[in-house]
Amino acid sequence: MHNTKSVCPECKKIIEATVFENNGRVLMGKECPEHGKFEEVYWSDANLYRKFQKYQHEGTGVSNPLTSGDAGCPLSCGLCPSHKTTTLLANIDVTNRCNLNCPICFANAKTRGFIYEPSFQQIEDMLKILREEKPTPCAAIQFSGGEPTVRDDLPAMIQKAKELGFVQIQIATNGVRIAKDIAFARKLKNAGLHTIYLSFDGVKEETYQKIRNFNALPIKKKAIDNCREAGIQSIVLVPTLVKGENDDQLAEIIRFATDKLDVVKGINFQPVAFTGRIDRQSREKQRFTIPDLIKGLADQTYGEVPEKAWYPIPFVVPISRFIEGIQGKYLPEFTVHPHCGAATYLFVEKDRIIPITDFLDVEGFIELLDNATKDLNGTKTRNLINLARVVREIPKLVDQEKAPKSINVTKMLINIIKEGEKEVASQFHRKSLFVGAMHFQDLYNFDLERVCRCGIHYATPDGRIIPFCSYNTFHRDEVEGQFLKPYNLNAK
Repeated sequence: MHNTKSVCPECKKIIEATVFENNGRVLMGKECPEHGKFEEVYWSDANLYRKFQKYQHEGTGVSNPLTSGDAGCPLSCGLCPSHKTTTLLANIDVTNRCNLNCPICFANAKTRGFIYEPSFQQIEDMLKILREEKPTPCAAIQFSGGEPTVRDDLPAMIQKAKELGFVQIQIATNGVRIAKDIAFARKLKNAGLHTIYLSFDGVKEETYQKIRNFNALPIKKKAIDNCREAGIQSIVLVPTLVKGENDDQLAEIIRFATDKLDVVKGINFQPVAFTGRIDRQSREKQRFTIPDLIKGLADQTYGEVPEKAWYPIPFVVPISRFIEGIQGKYLPEFTVHPHCGAATYLFVEKDRIIPITDFLDVEGFIELLDNATKDLNGTKTRNLINLARVVREIPKLVDQEKAPKSINVTKMLINIIKEGEKEVASQFHRKSLFVGAMHFQDLYNFDLERVCRCGIHYATPDGRIIPFCSYNTFHRDEVEGQFLKPYNLNAK
């Protein structure tokens, strides 16, 4: 299907690779002169691969890169001039300490010995670098780790991010402290926290026994209850999917979320990446790709969440570009690689799941905006004429009979493209359940074409901004090694 560059899983040298179709699947093949040939499943369904490929959009990256790129991808990450997507979501690892010891931890979080823990000042400096990105300052930040809640000054970090203008502030957590300490949850909310990304691997005790080494389900449920009581109204469940372990619970996870729509606003499925502690030899039996999720969920919901409901992340780029053209200002553009992630929206009415594709011609909507953007020329009159034409066409794309009665979909879509305001989009999210998937890469399926389009980045204390997959496969040990310090035995 295409040639690219990858890495040898043994020595990490950059080598040529081919992505090709075989028996309905898409595979990656590569050969290292020293360590031989490797073949890995890239995407498990070739038809879905081609559908997603249609929606690739080229981004322009940042106009103020922080590294030269002379060492080549992925060694020059920082961001370099070759990177094509701005920072859509930034991660800052505030510690590598953790109050759990999960065998599938991709960060290989440590609980003893030496620790990586940036100072508050270093974290503030990283936040400022992200806000200085041009032409679009990073607007979304996630404090992660390790386990970020082991730091008592986490609320102060959240408050600083709010002061610096981040419009979406998140933490990625296992929920242990929040389940035990509702006062801390209130501090997070009062500081300005918007969303909690809660690791959530399923609804069965045995799943947690295998994946987390103990039954963590009661902790997850208590954390959700405490968030509700503390006033935190946006939780995203984050299941790490491992074939043969929890891929039989996809529909049950969806139902768990739809029963708690007052606080659970999304699910971000993450097929396991073979980094950190995971035994590389397990990959053949445990590899799980985005098409496996899409097909598995369709089967387990008996078609209630069909394959056709899913689209790649860059599918929405025409929305941003149309609003940019109307408003005359830069907006974040989700120009990530089309095979990095997938998403859909589900509505619930009378215990029935209604995918957005059941009542909205989403492809027609995107095509309408894409064509209208080409007709924008910067003059106010011309832009208003094009906006009016789009507004007239939108009702034709909505099937009101099939649409949920709890939301005026036509009005919401019109408001989004006319105003593009965060609050208007938030209203949409409050009425629906976002279901997404991000498949982070490992050394076996590593594709440099994907890396240079990555939109999820890590900010580091040495002043760099590094794409997620290259950070976790190449740069984590290097970065943490620069800032290690003795472990404080009295730290919580």
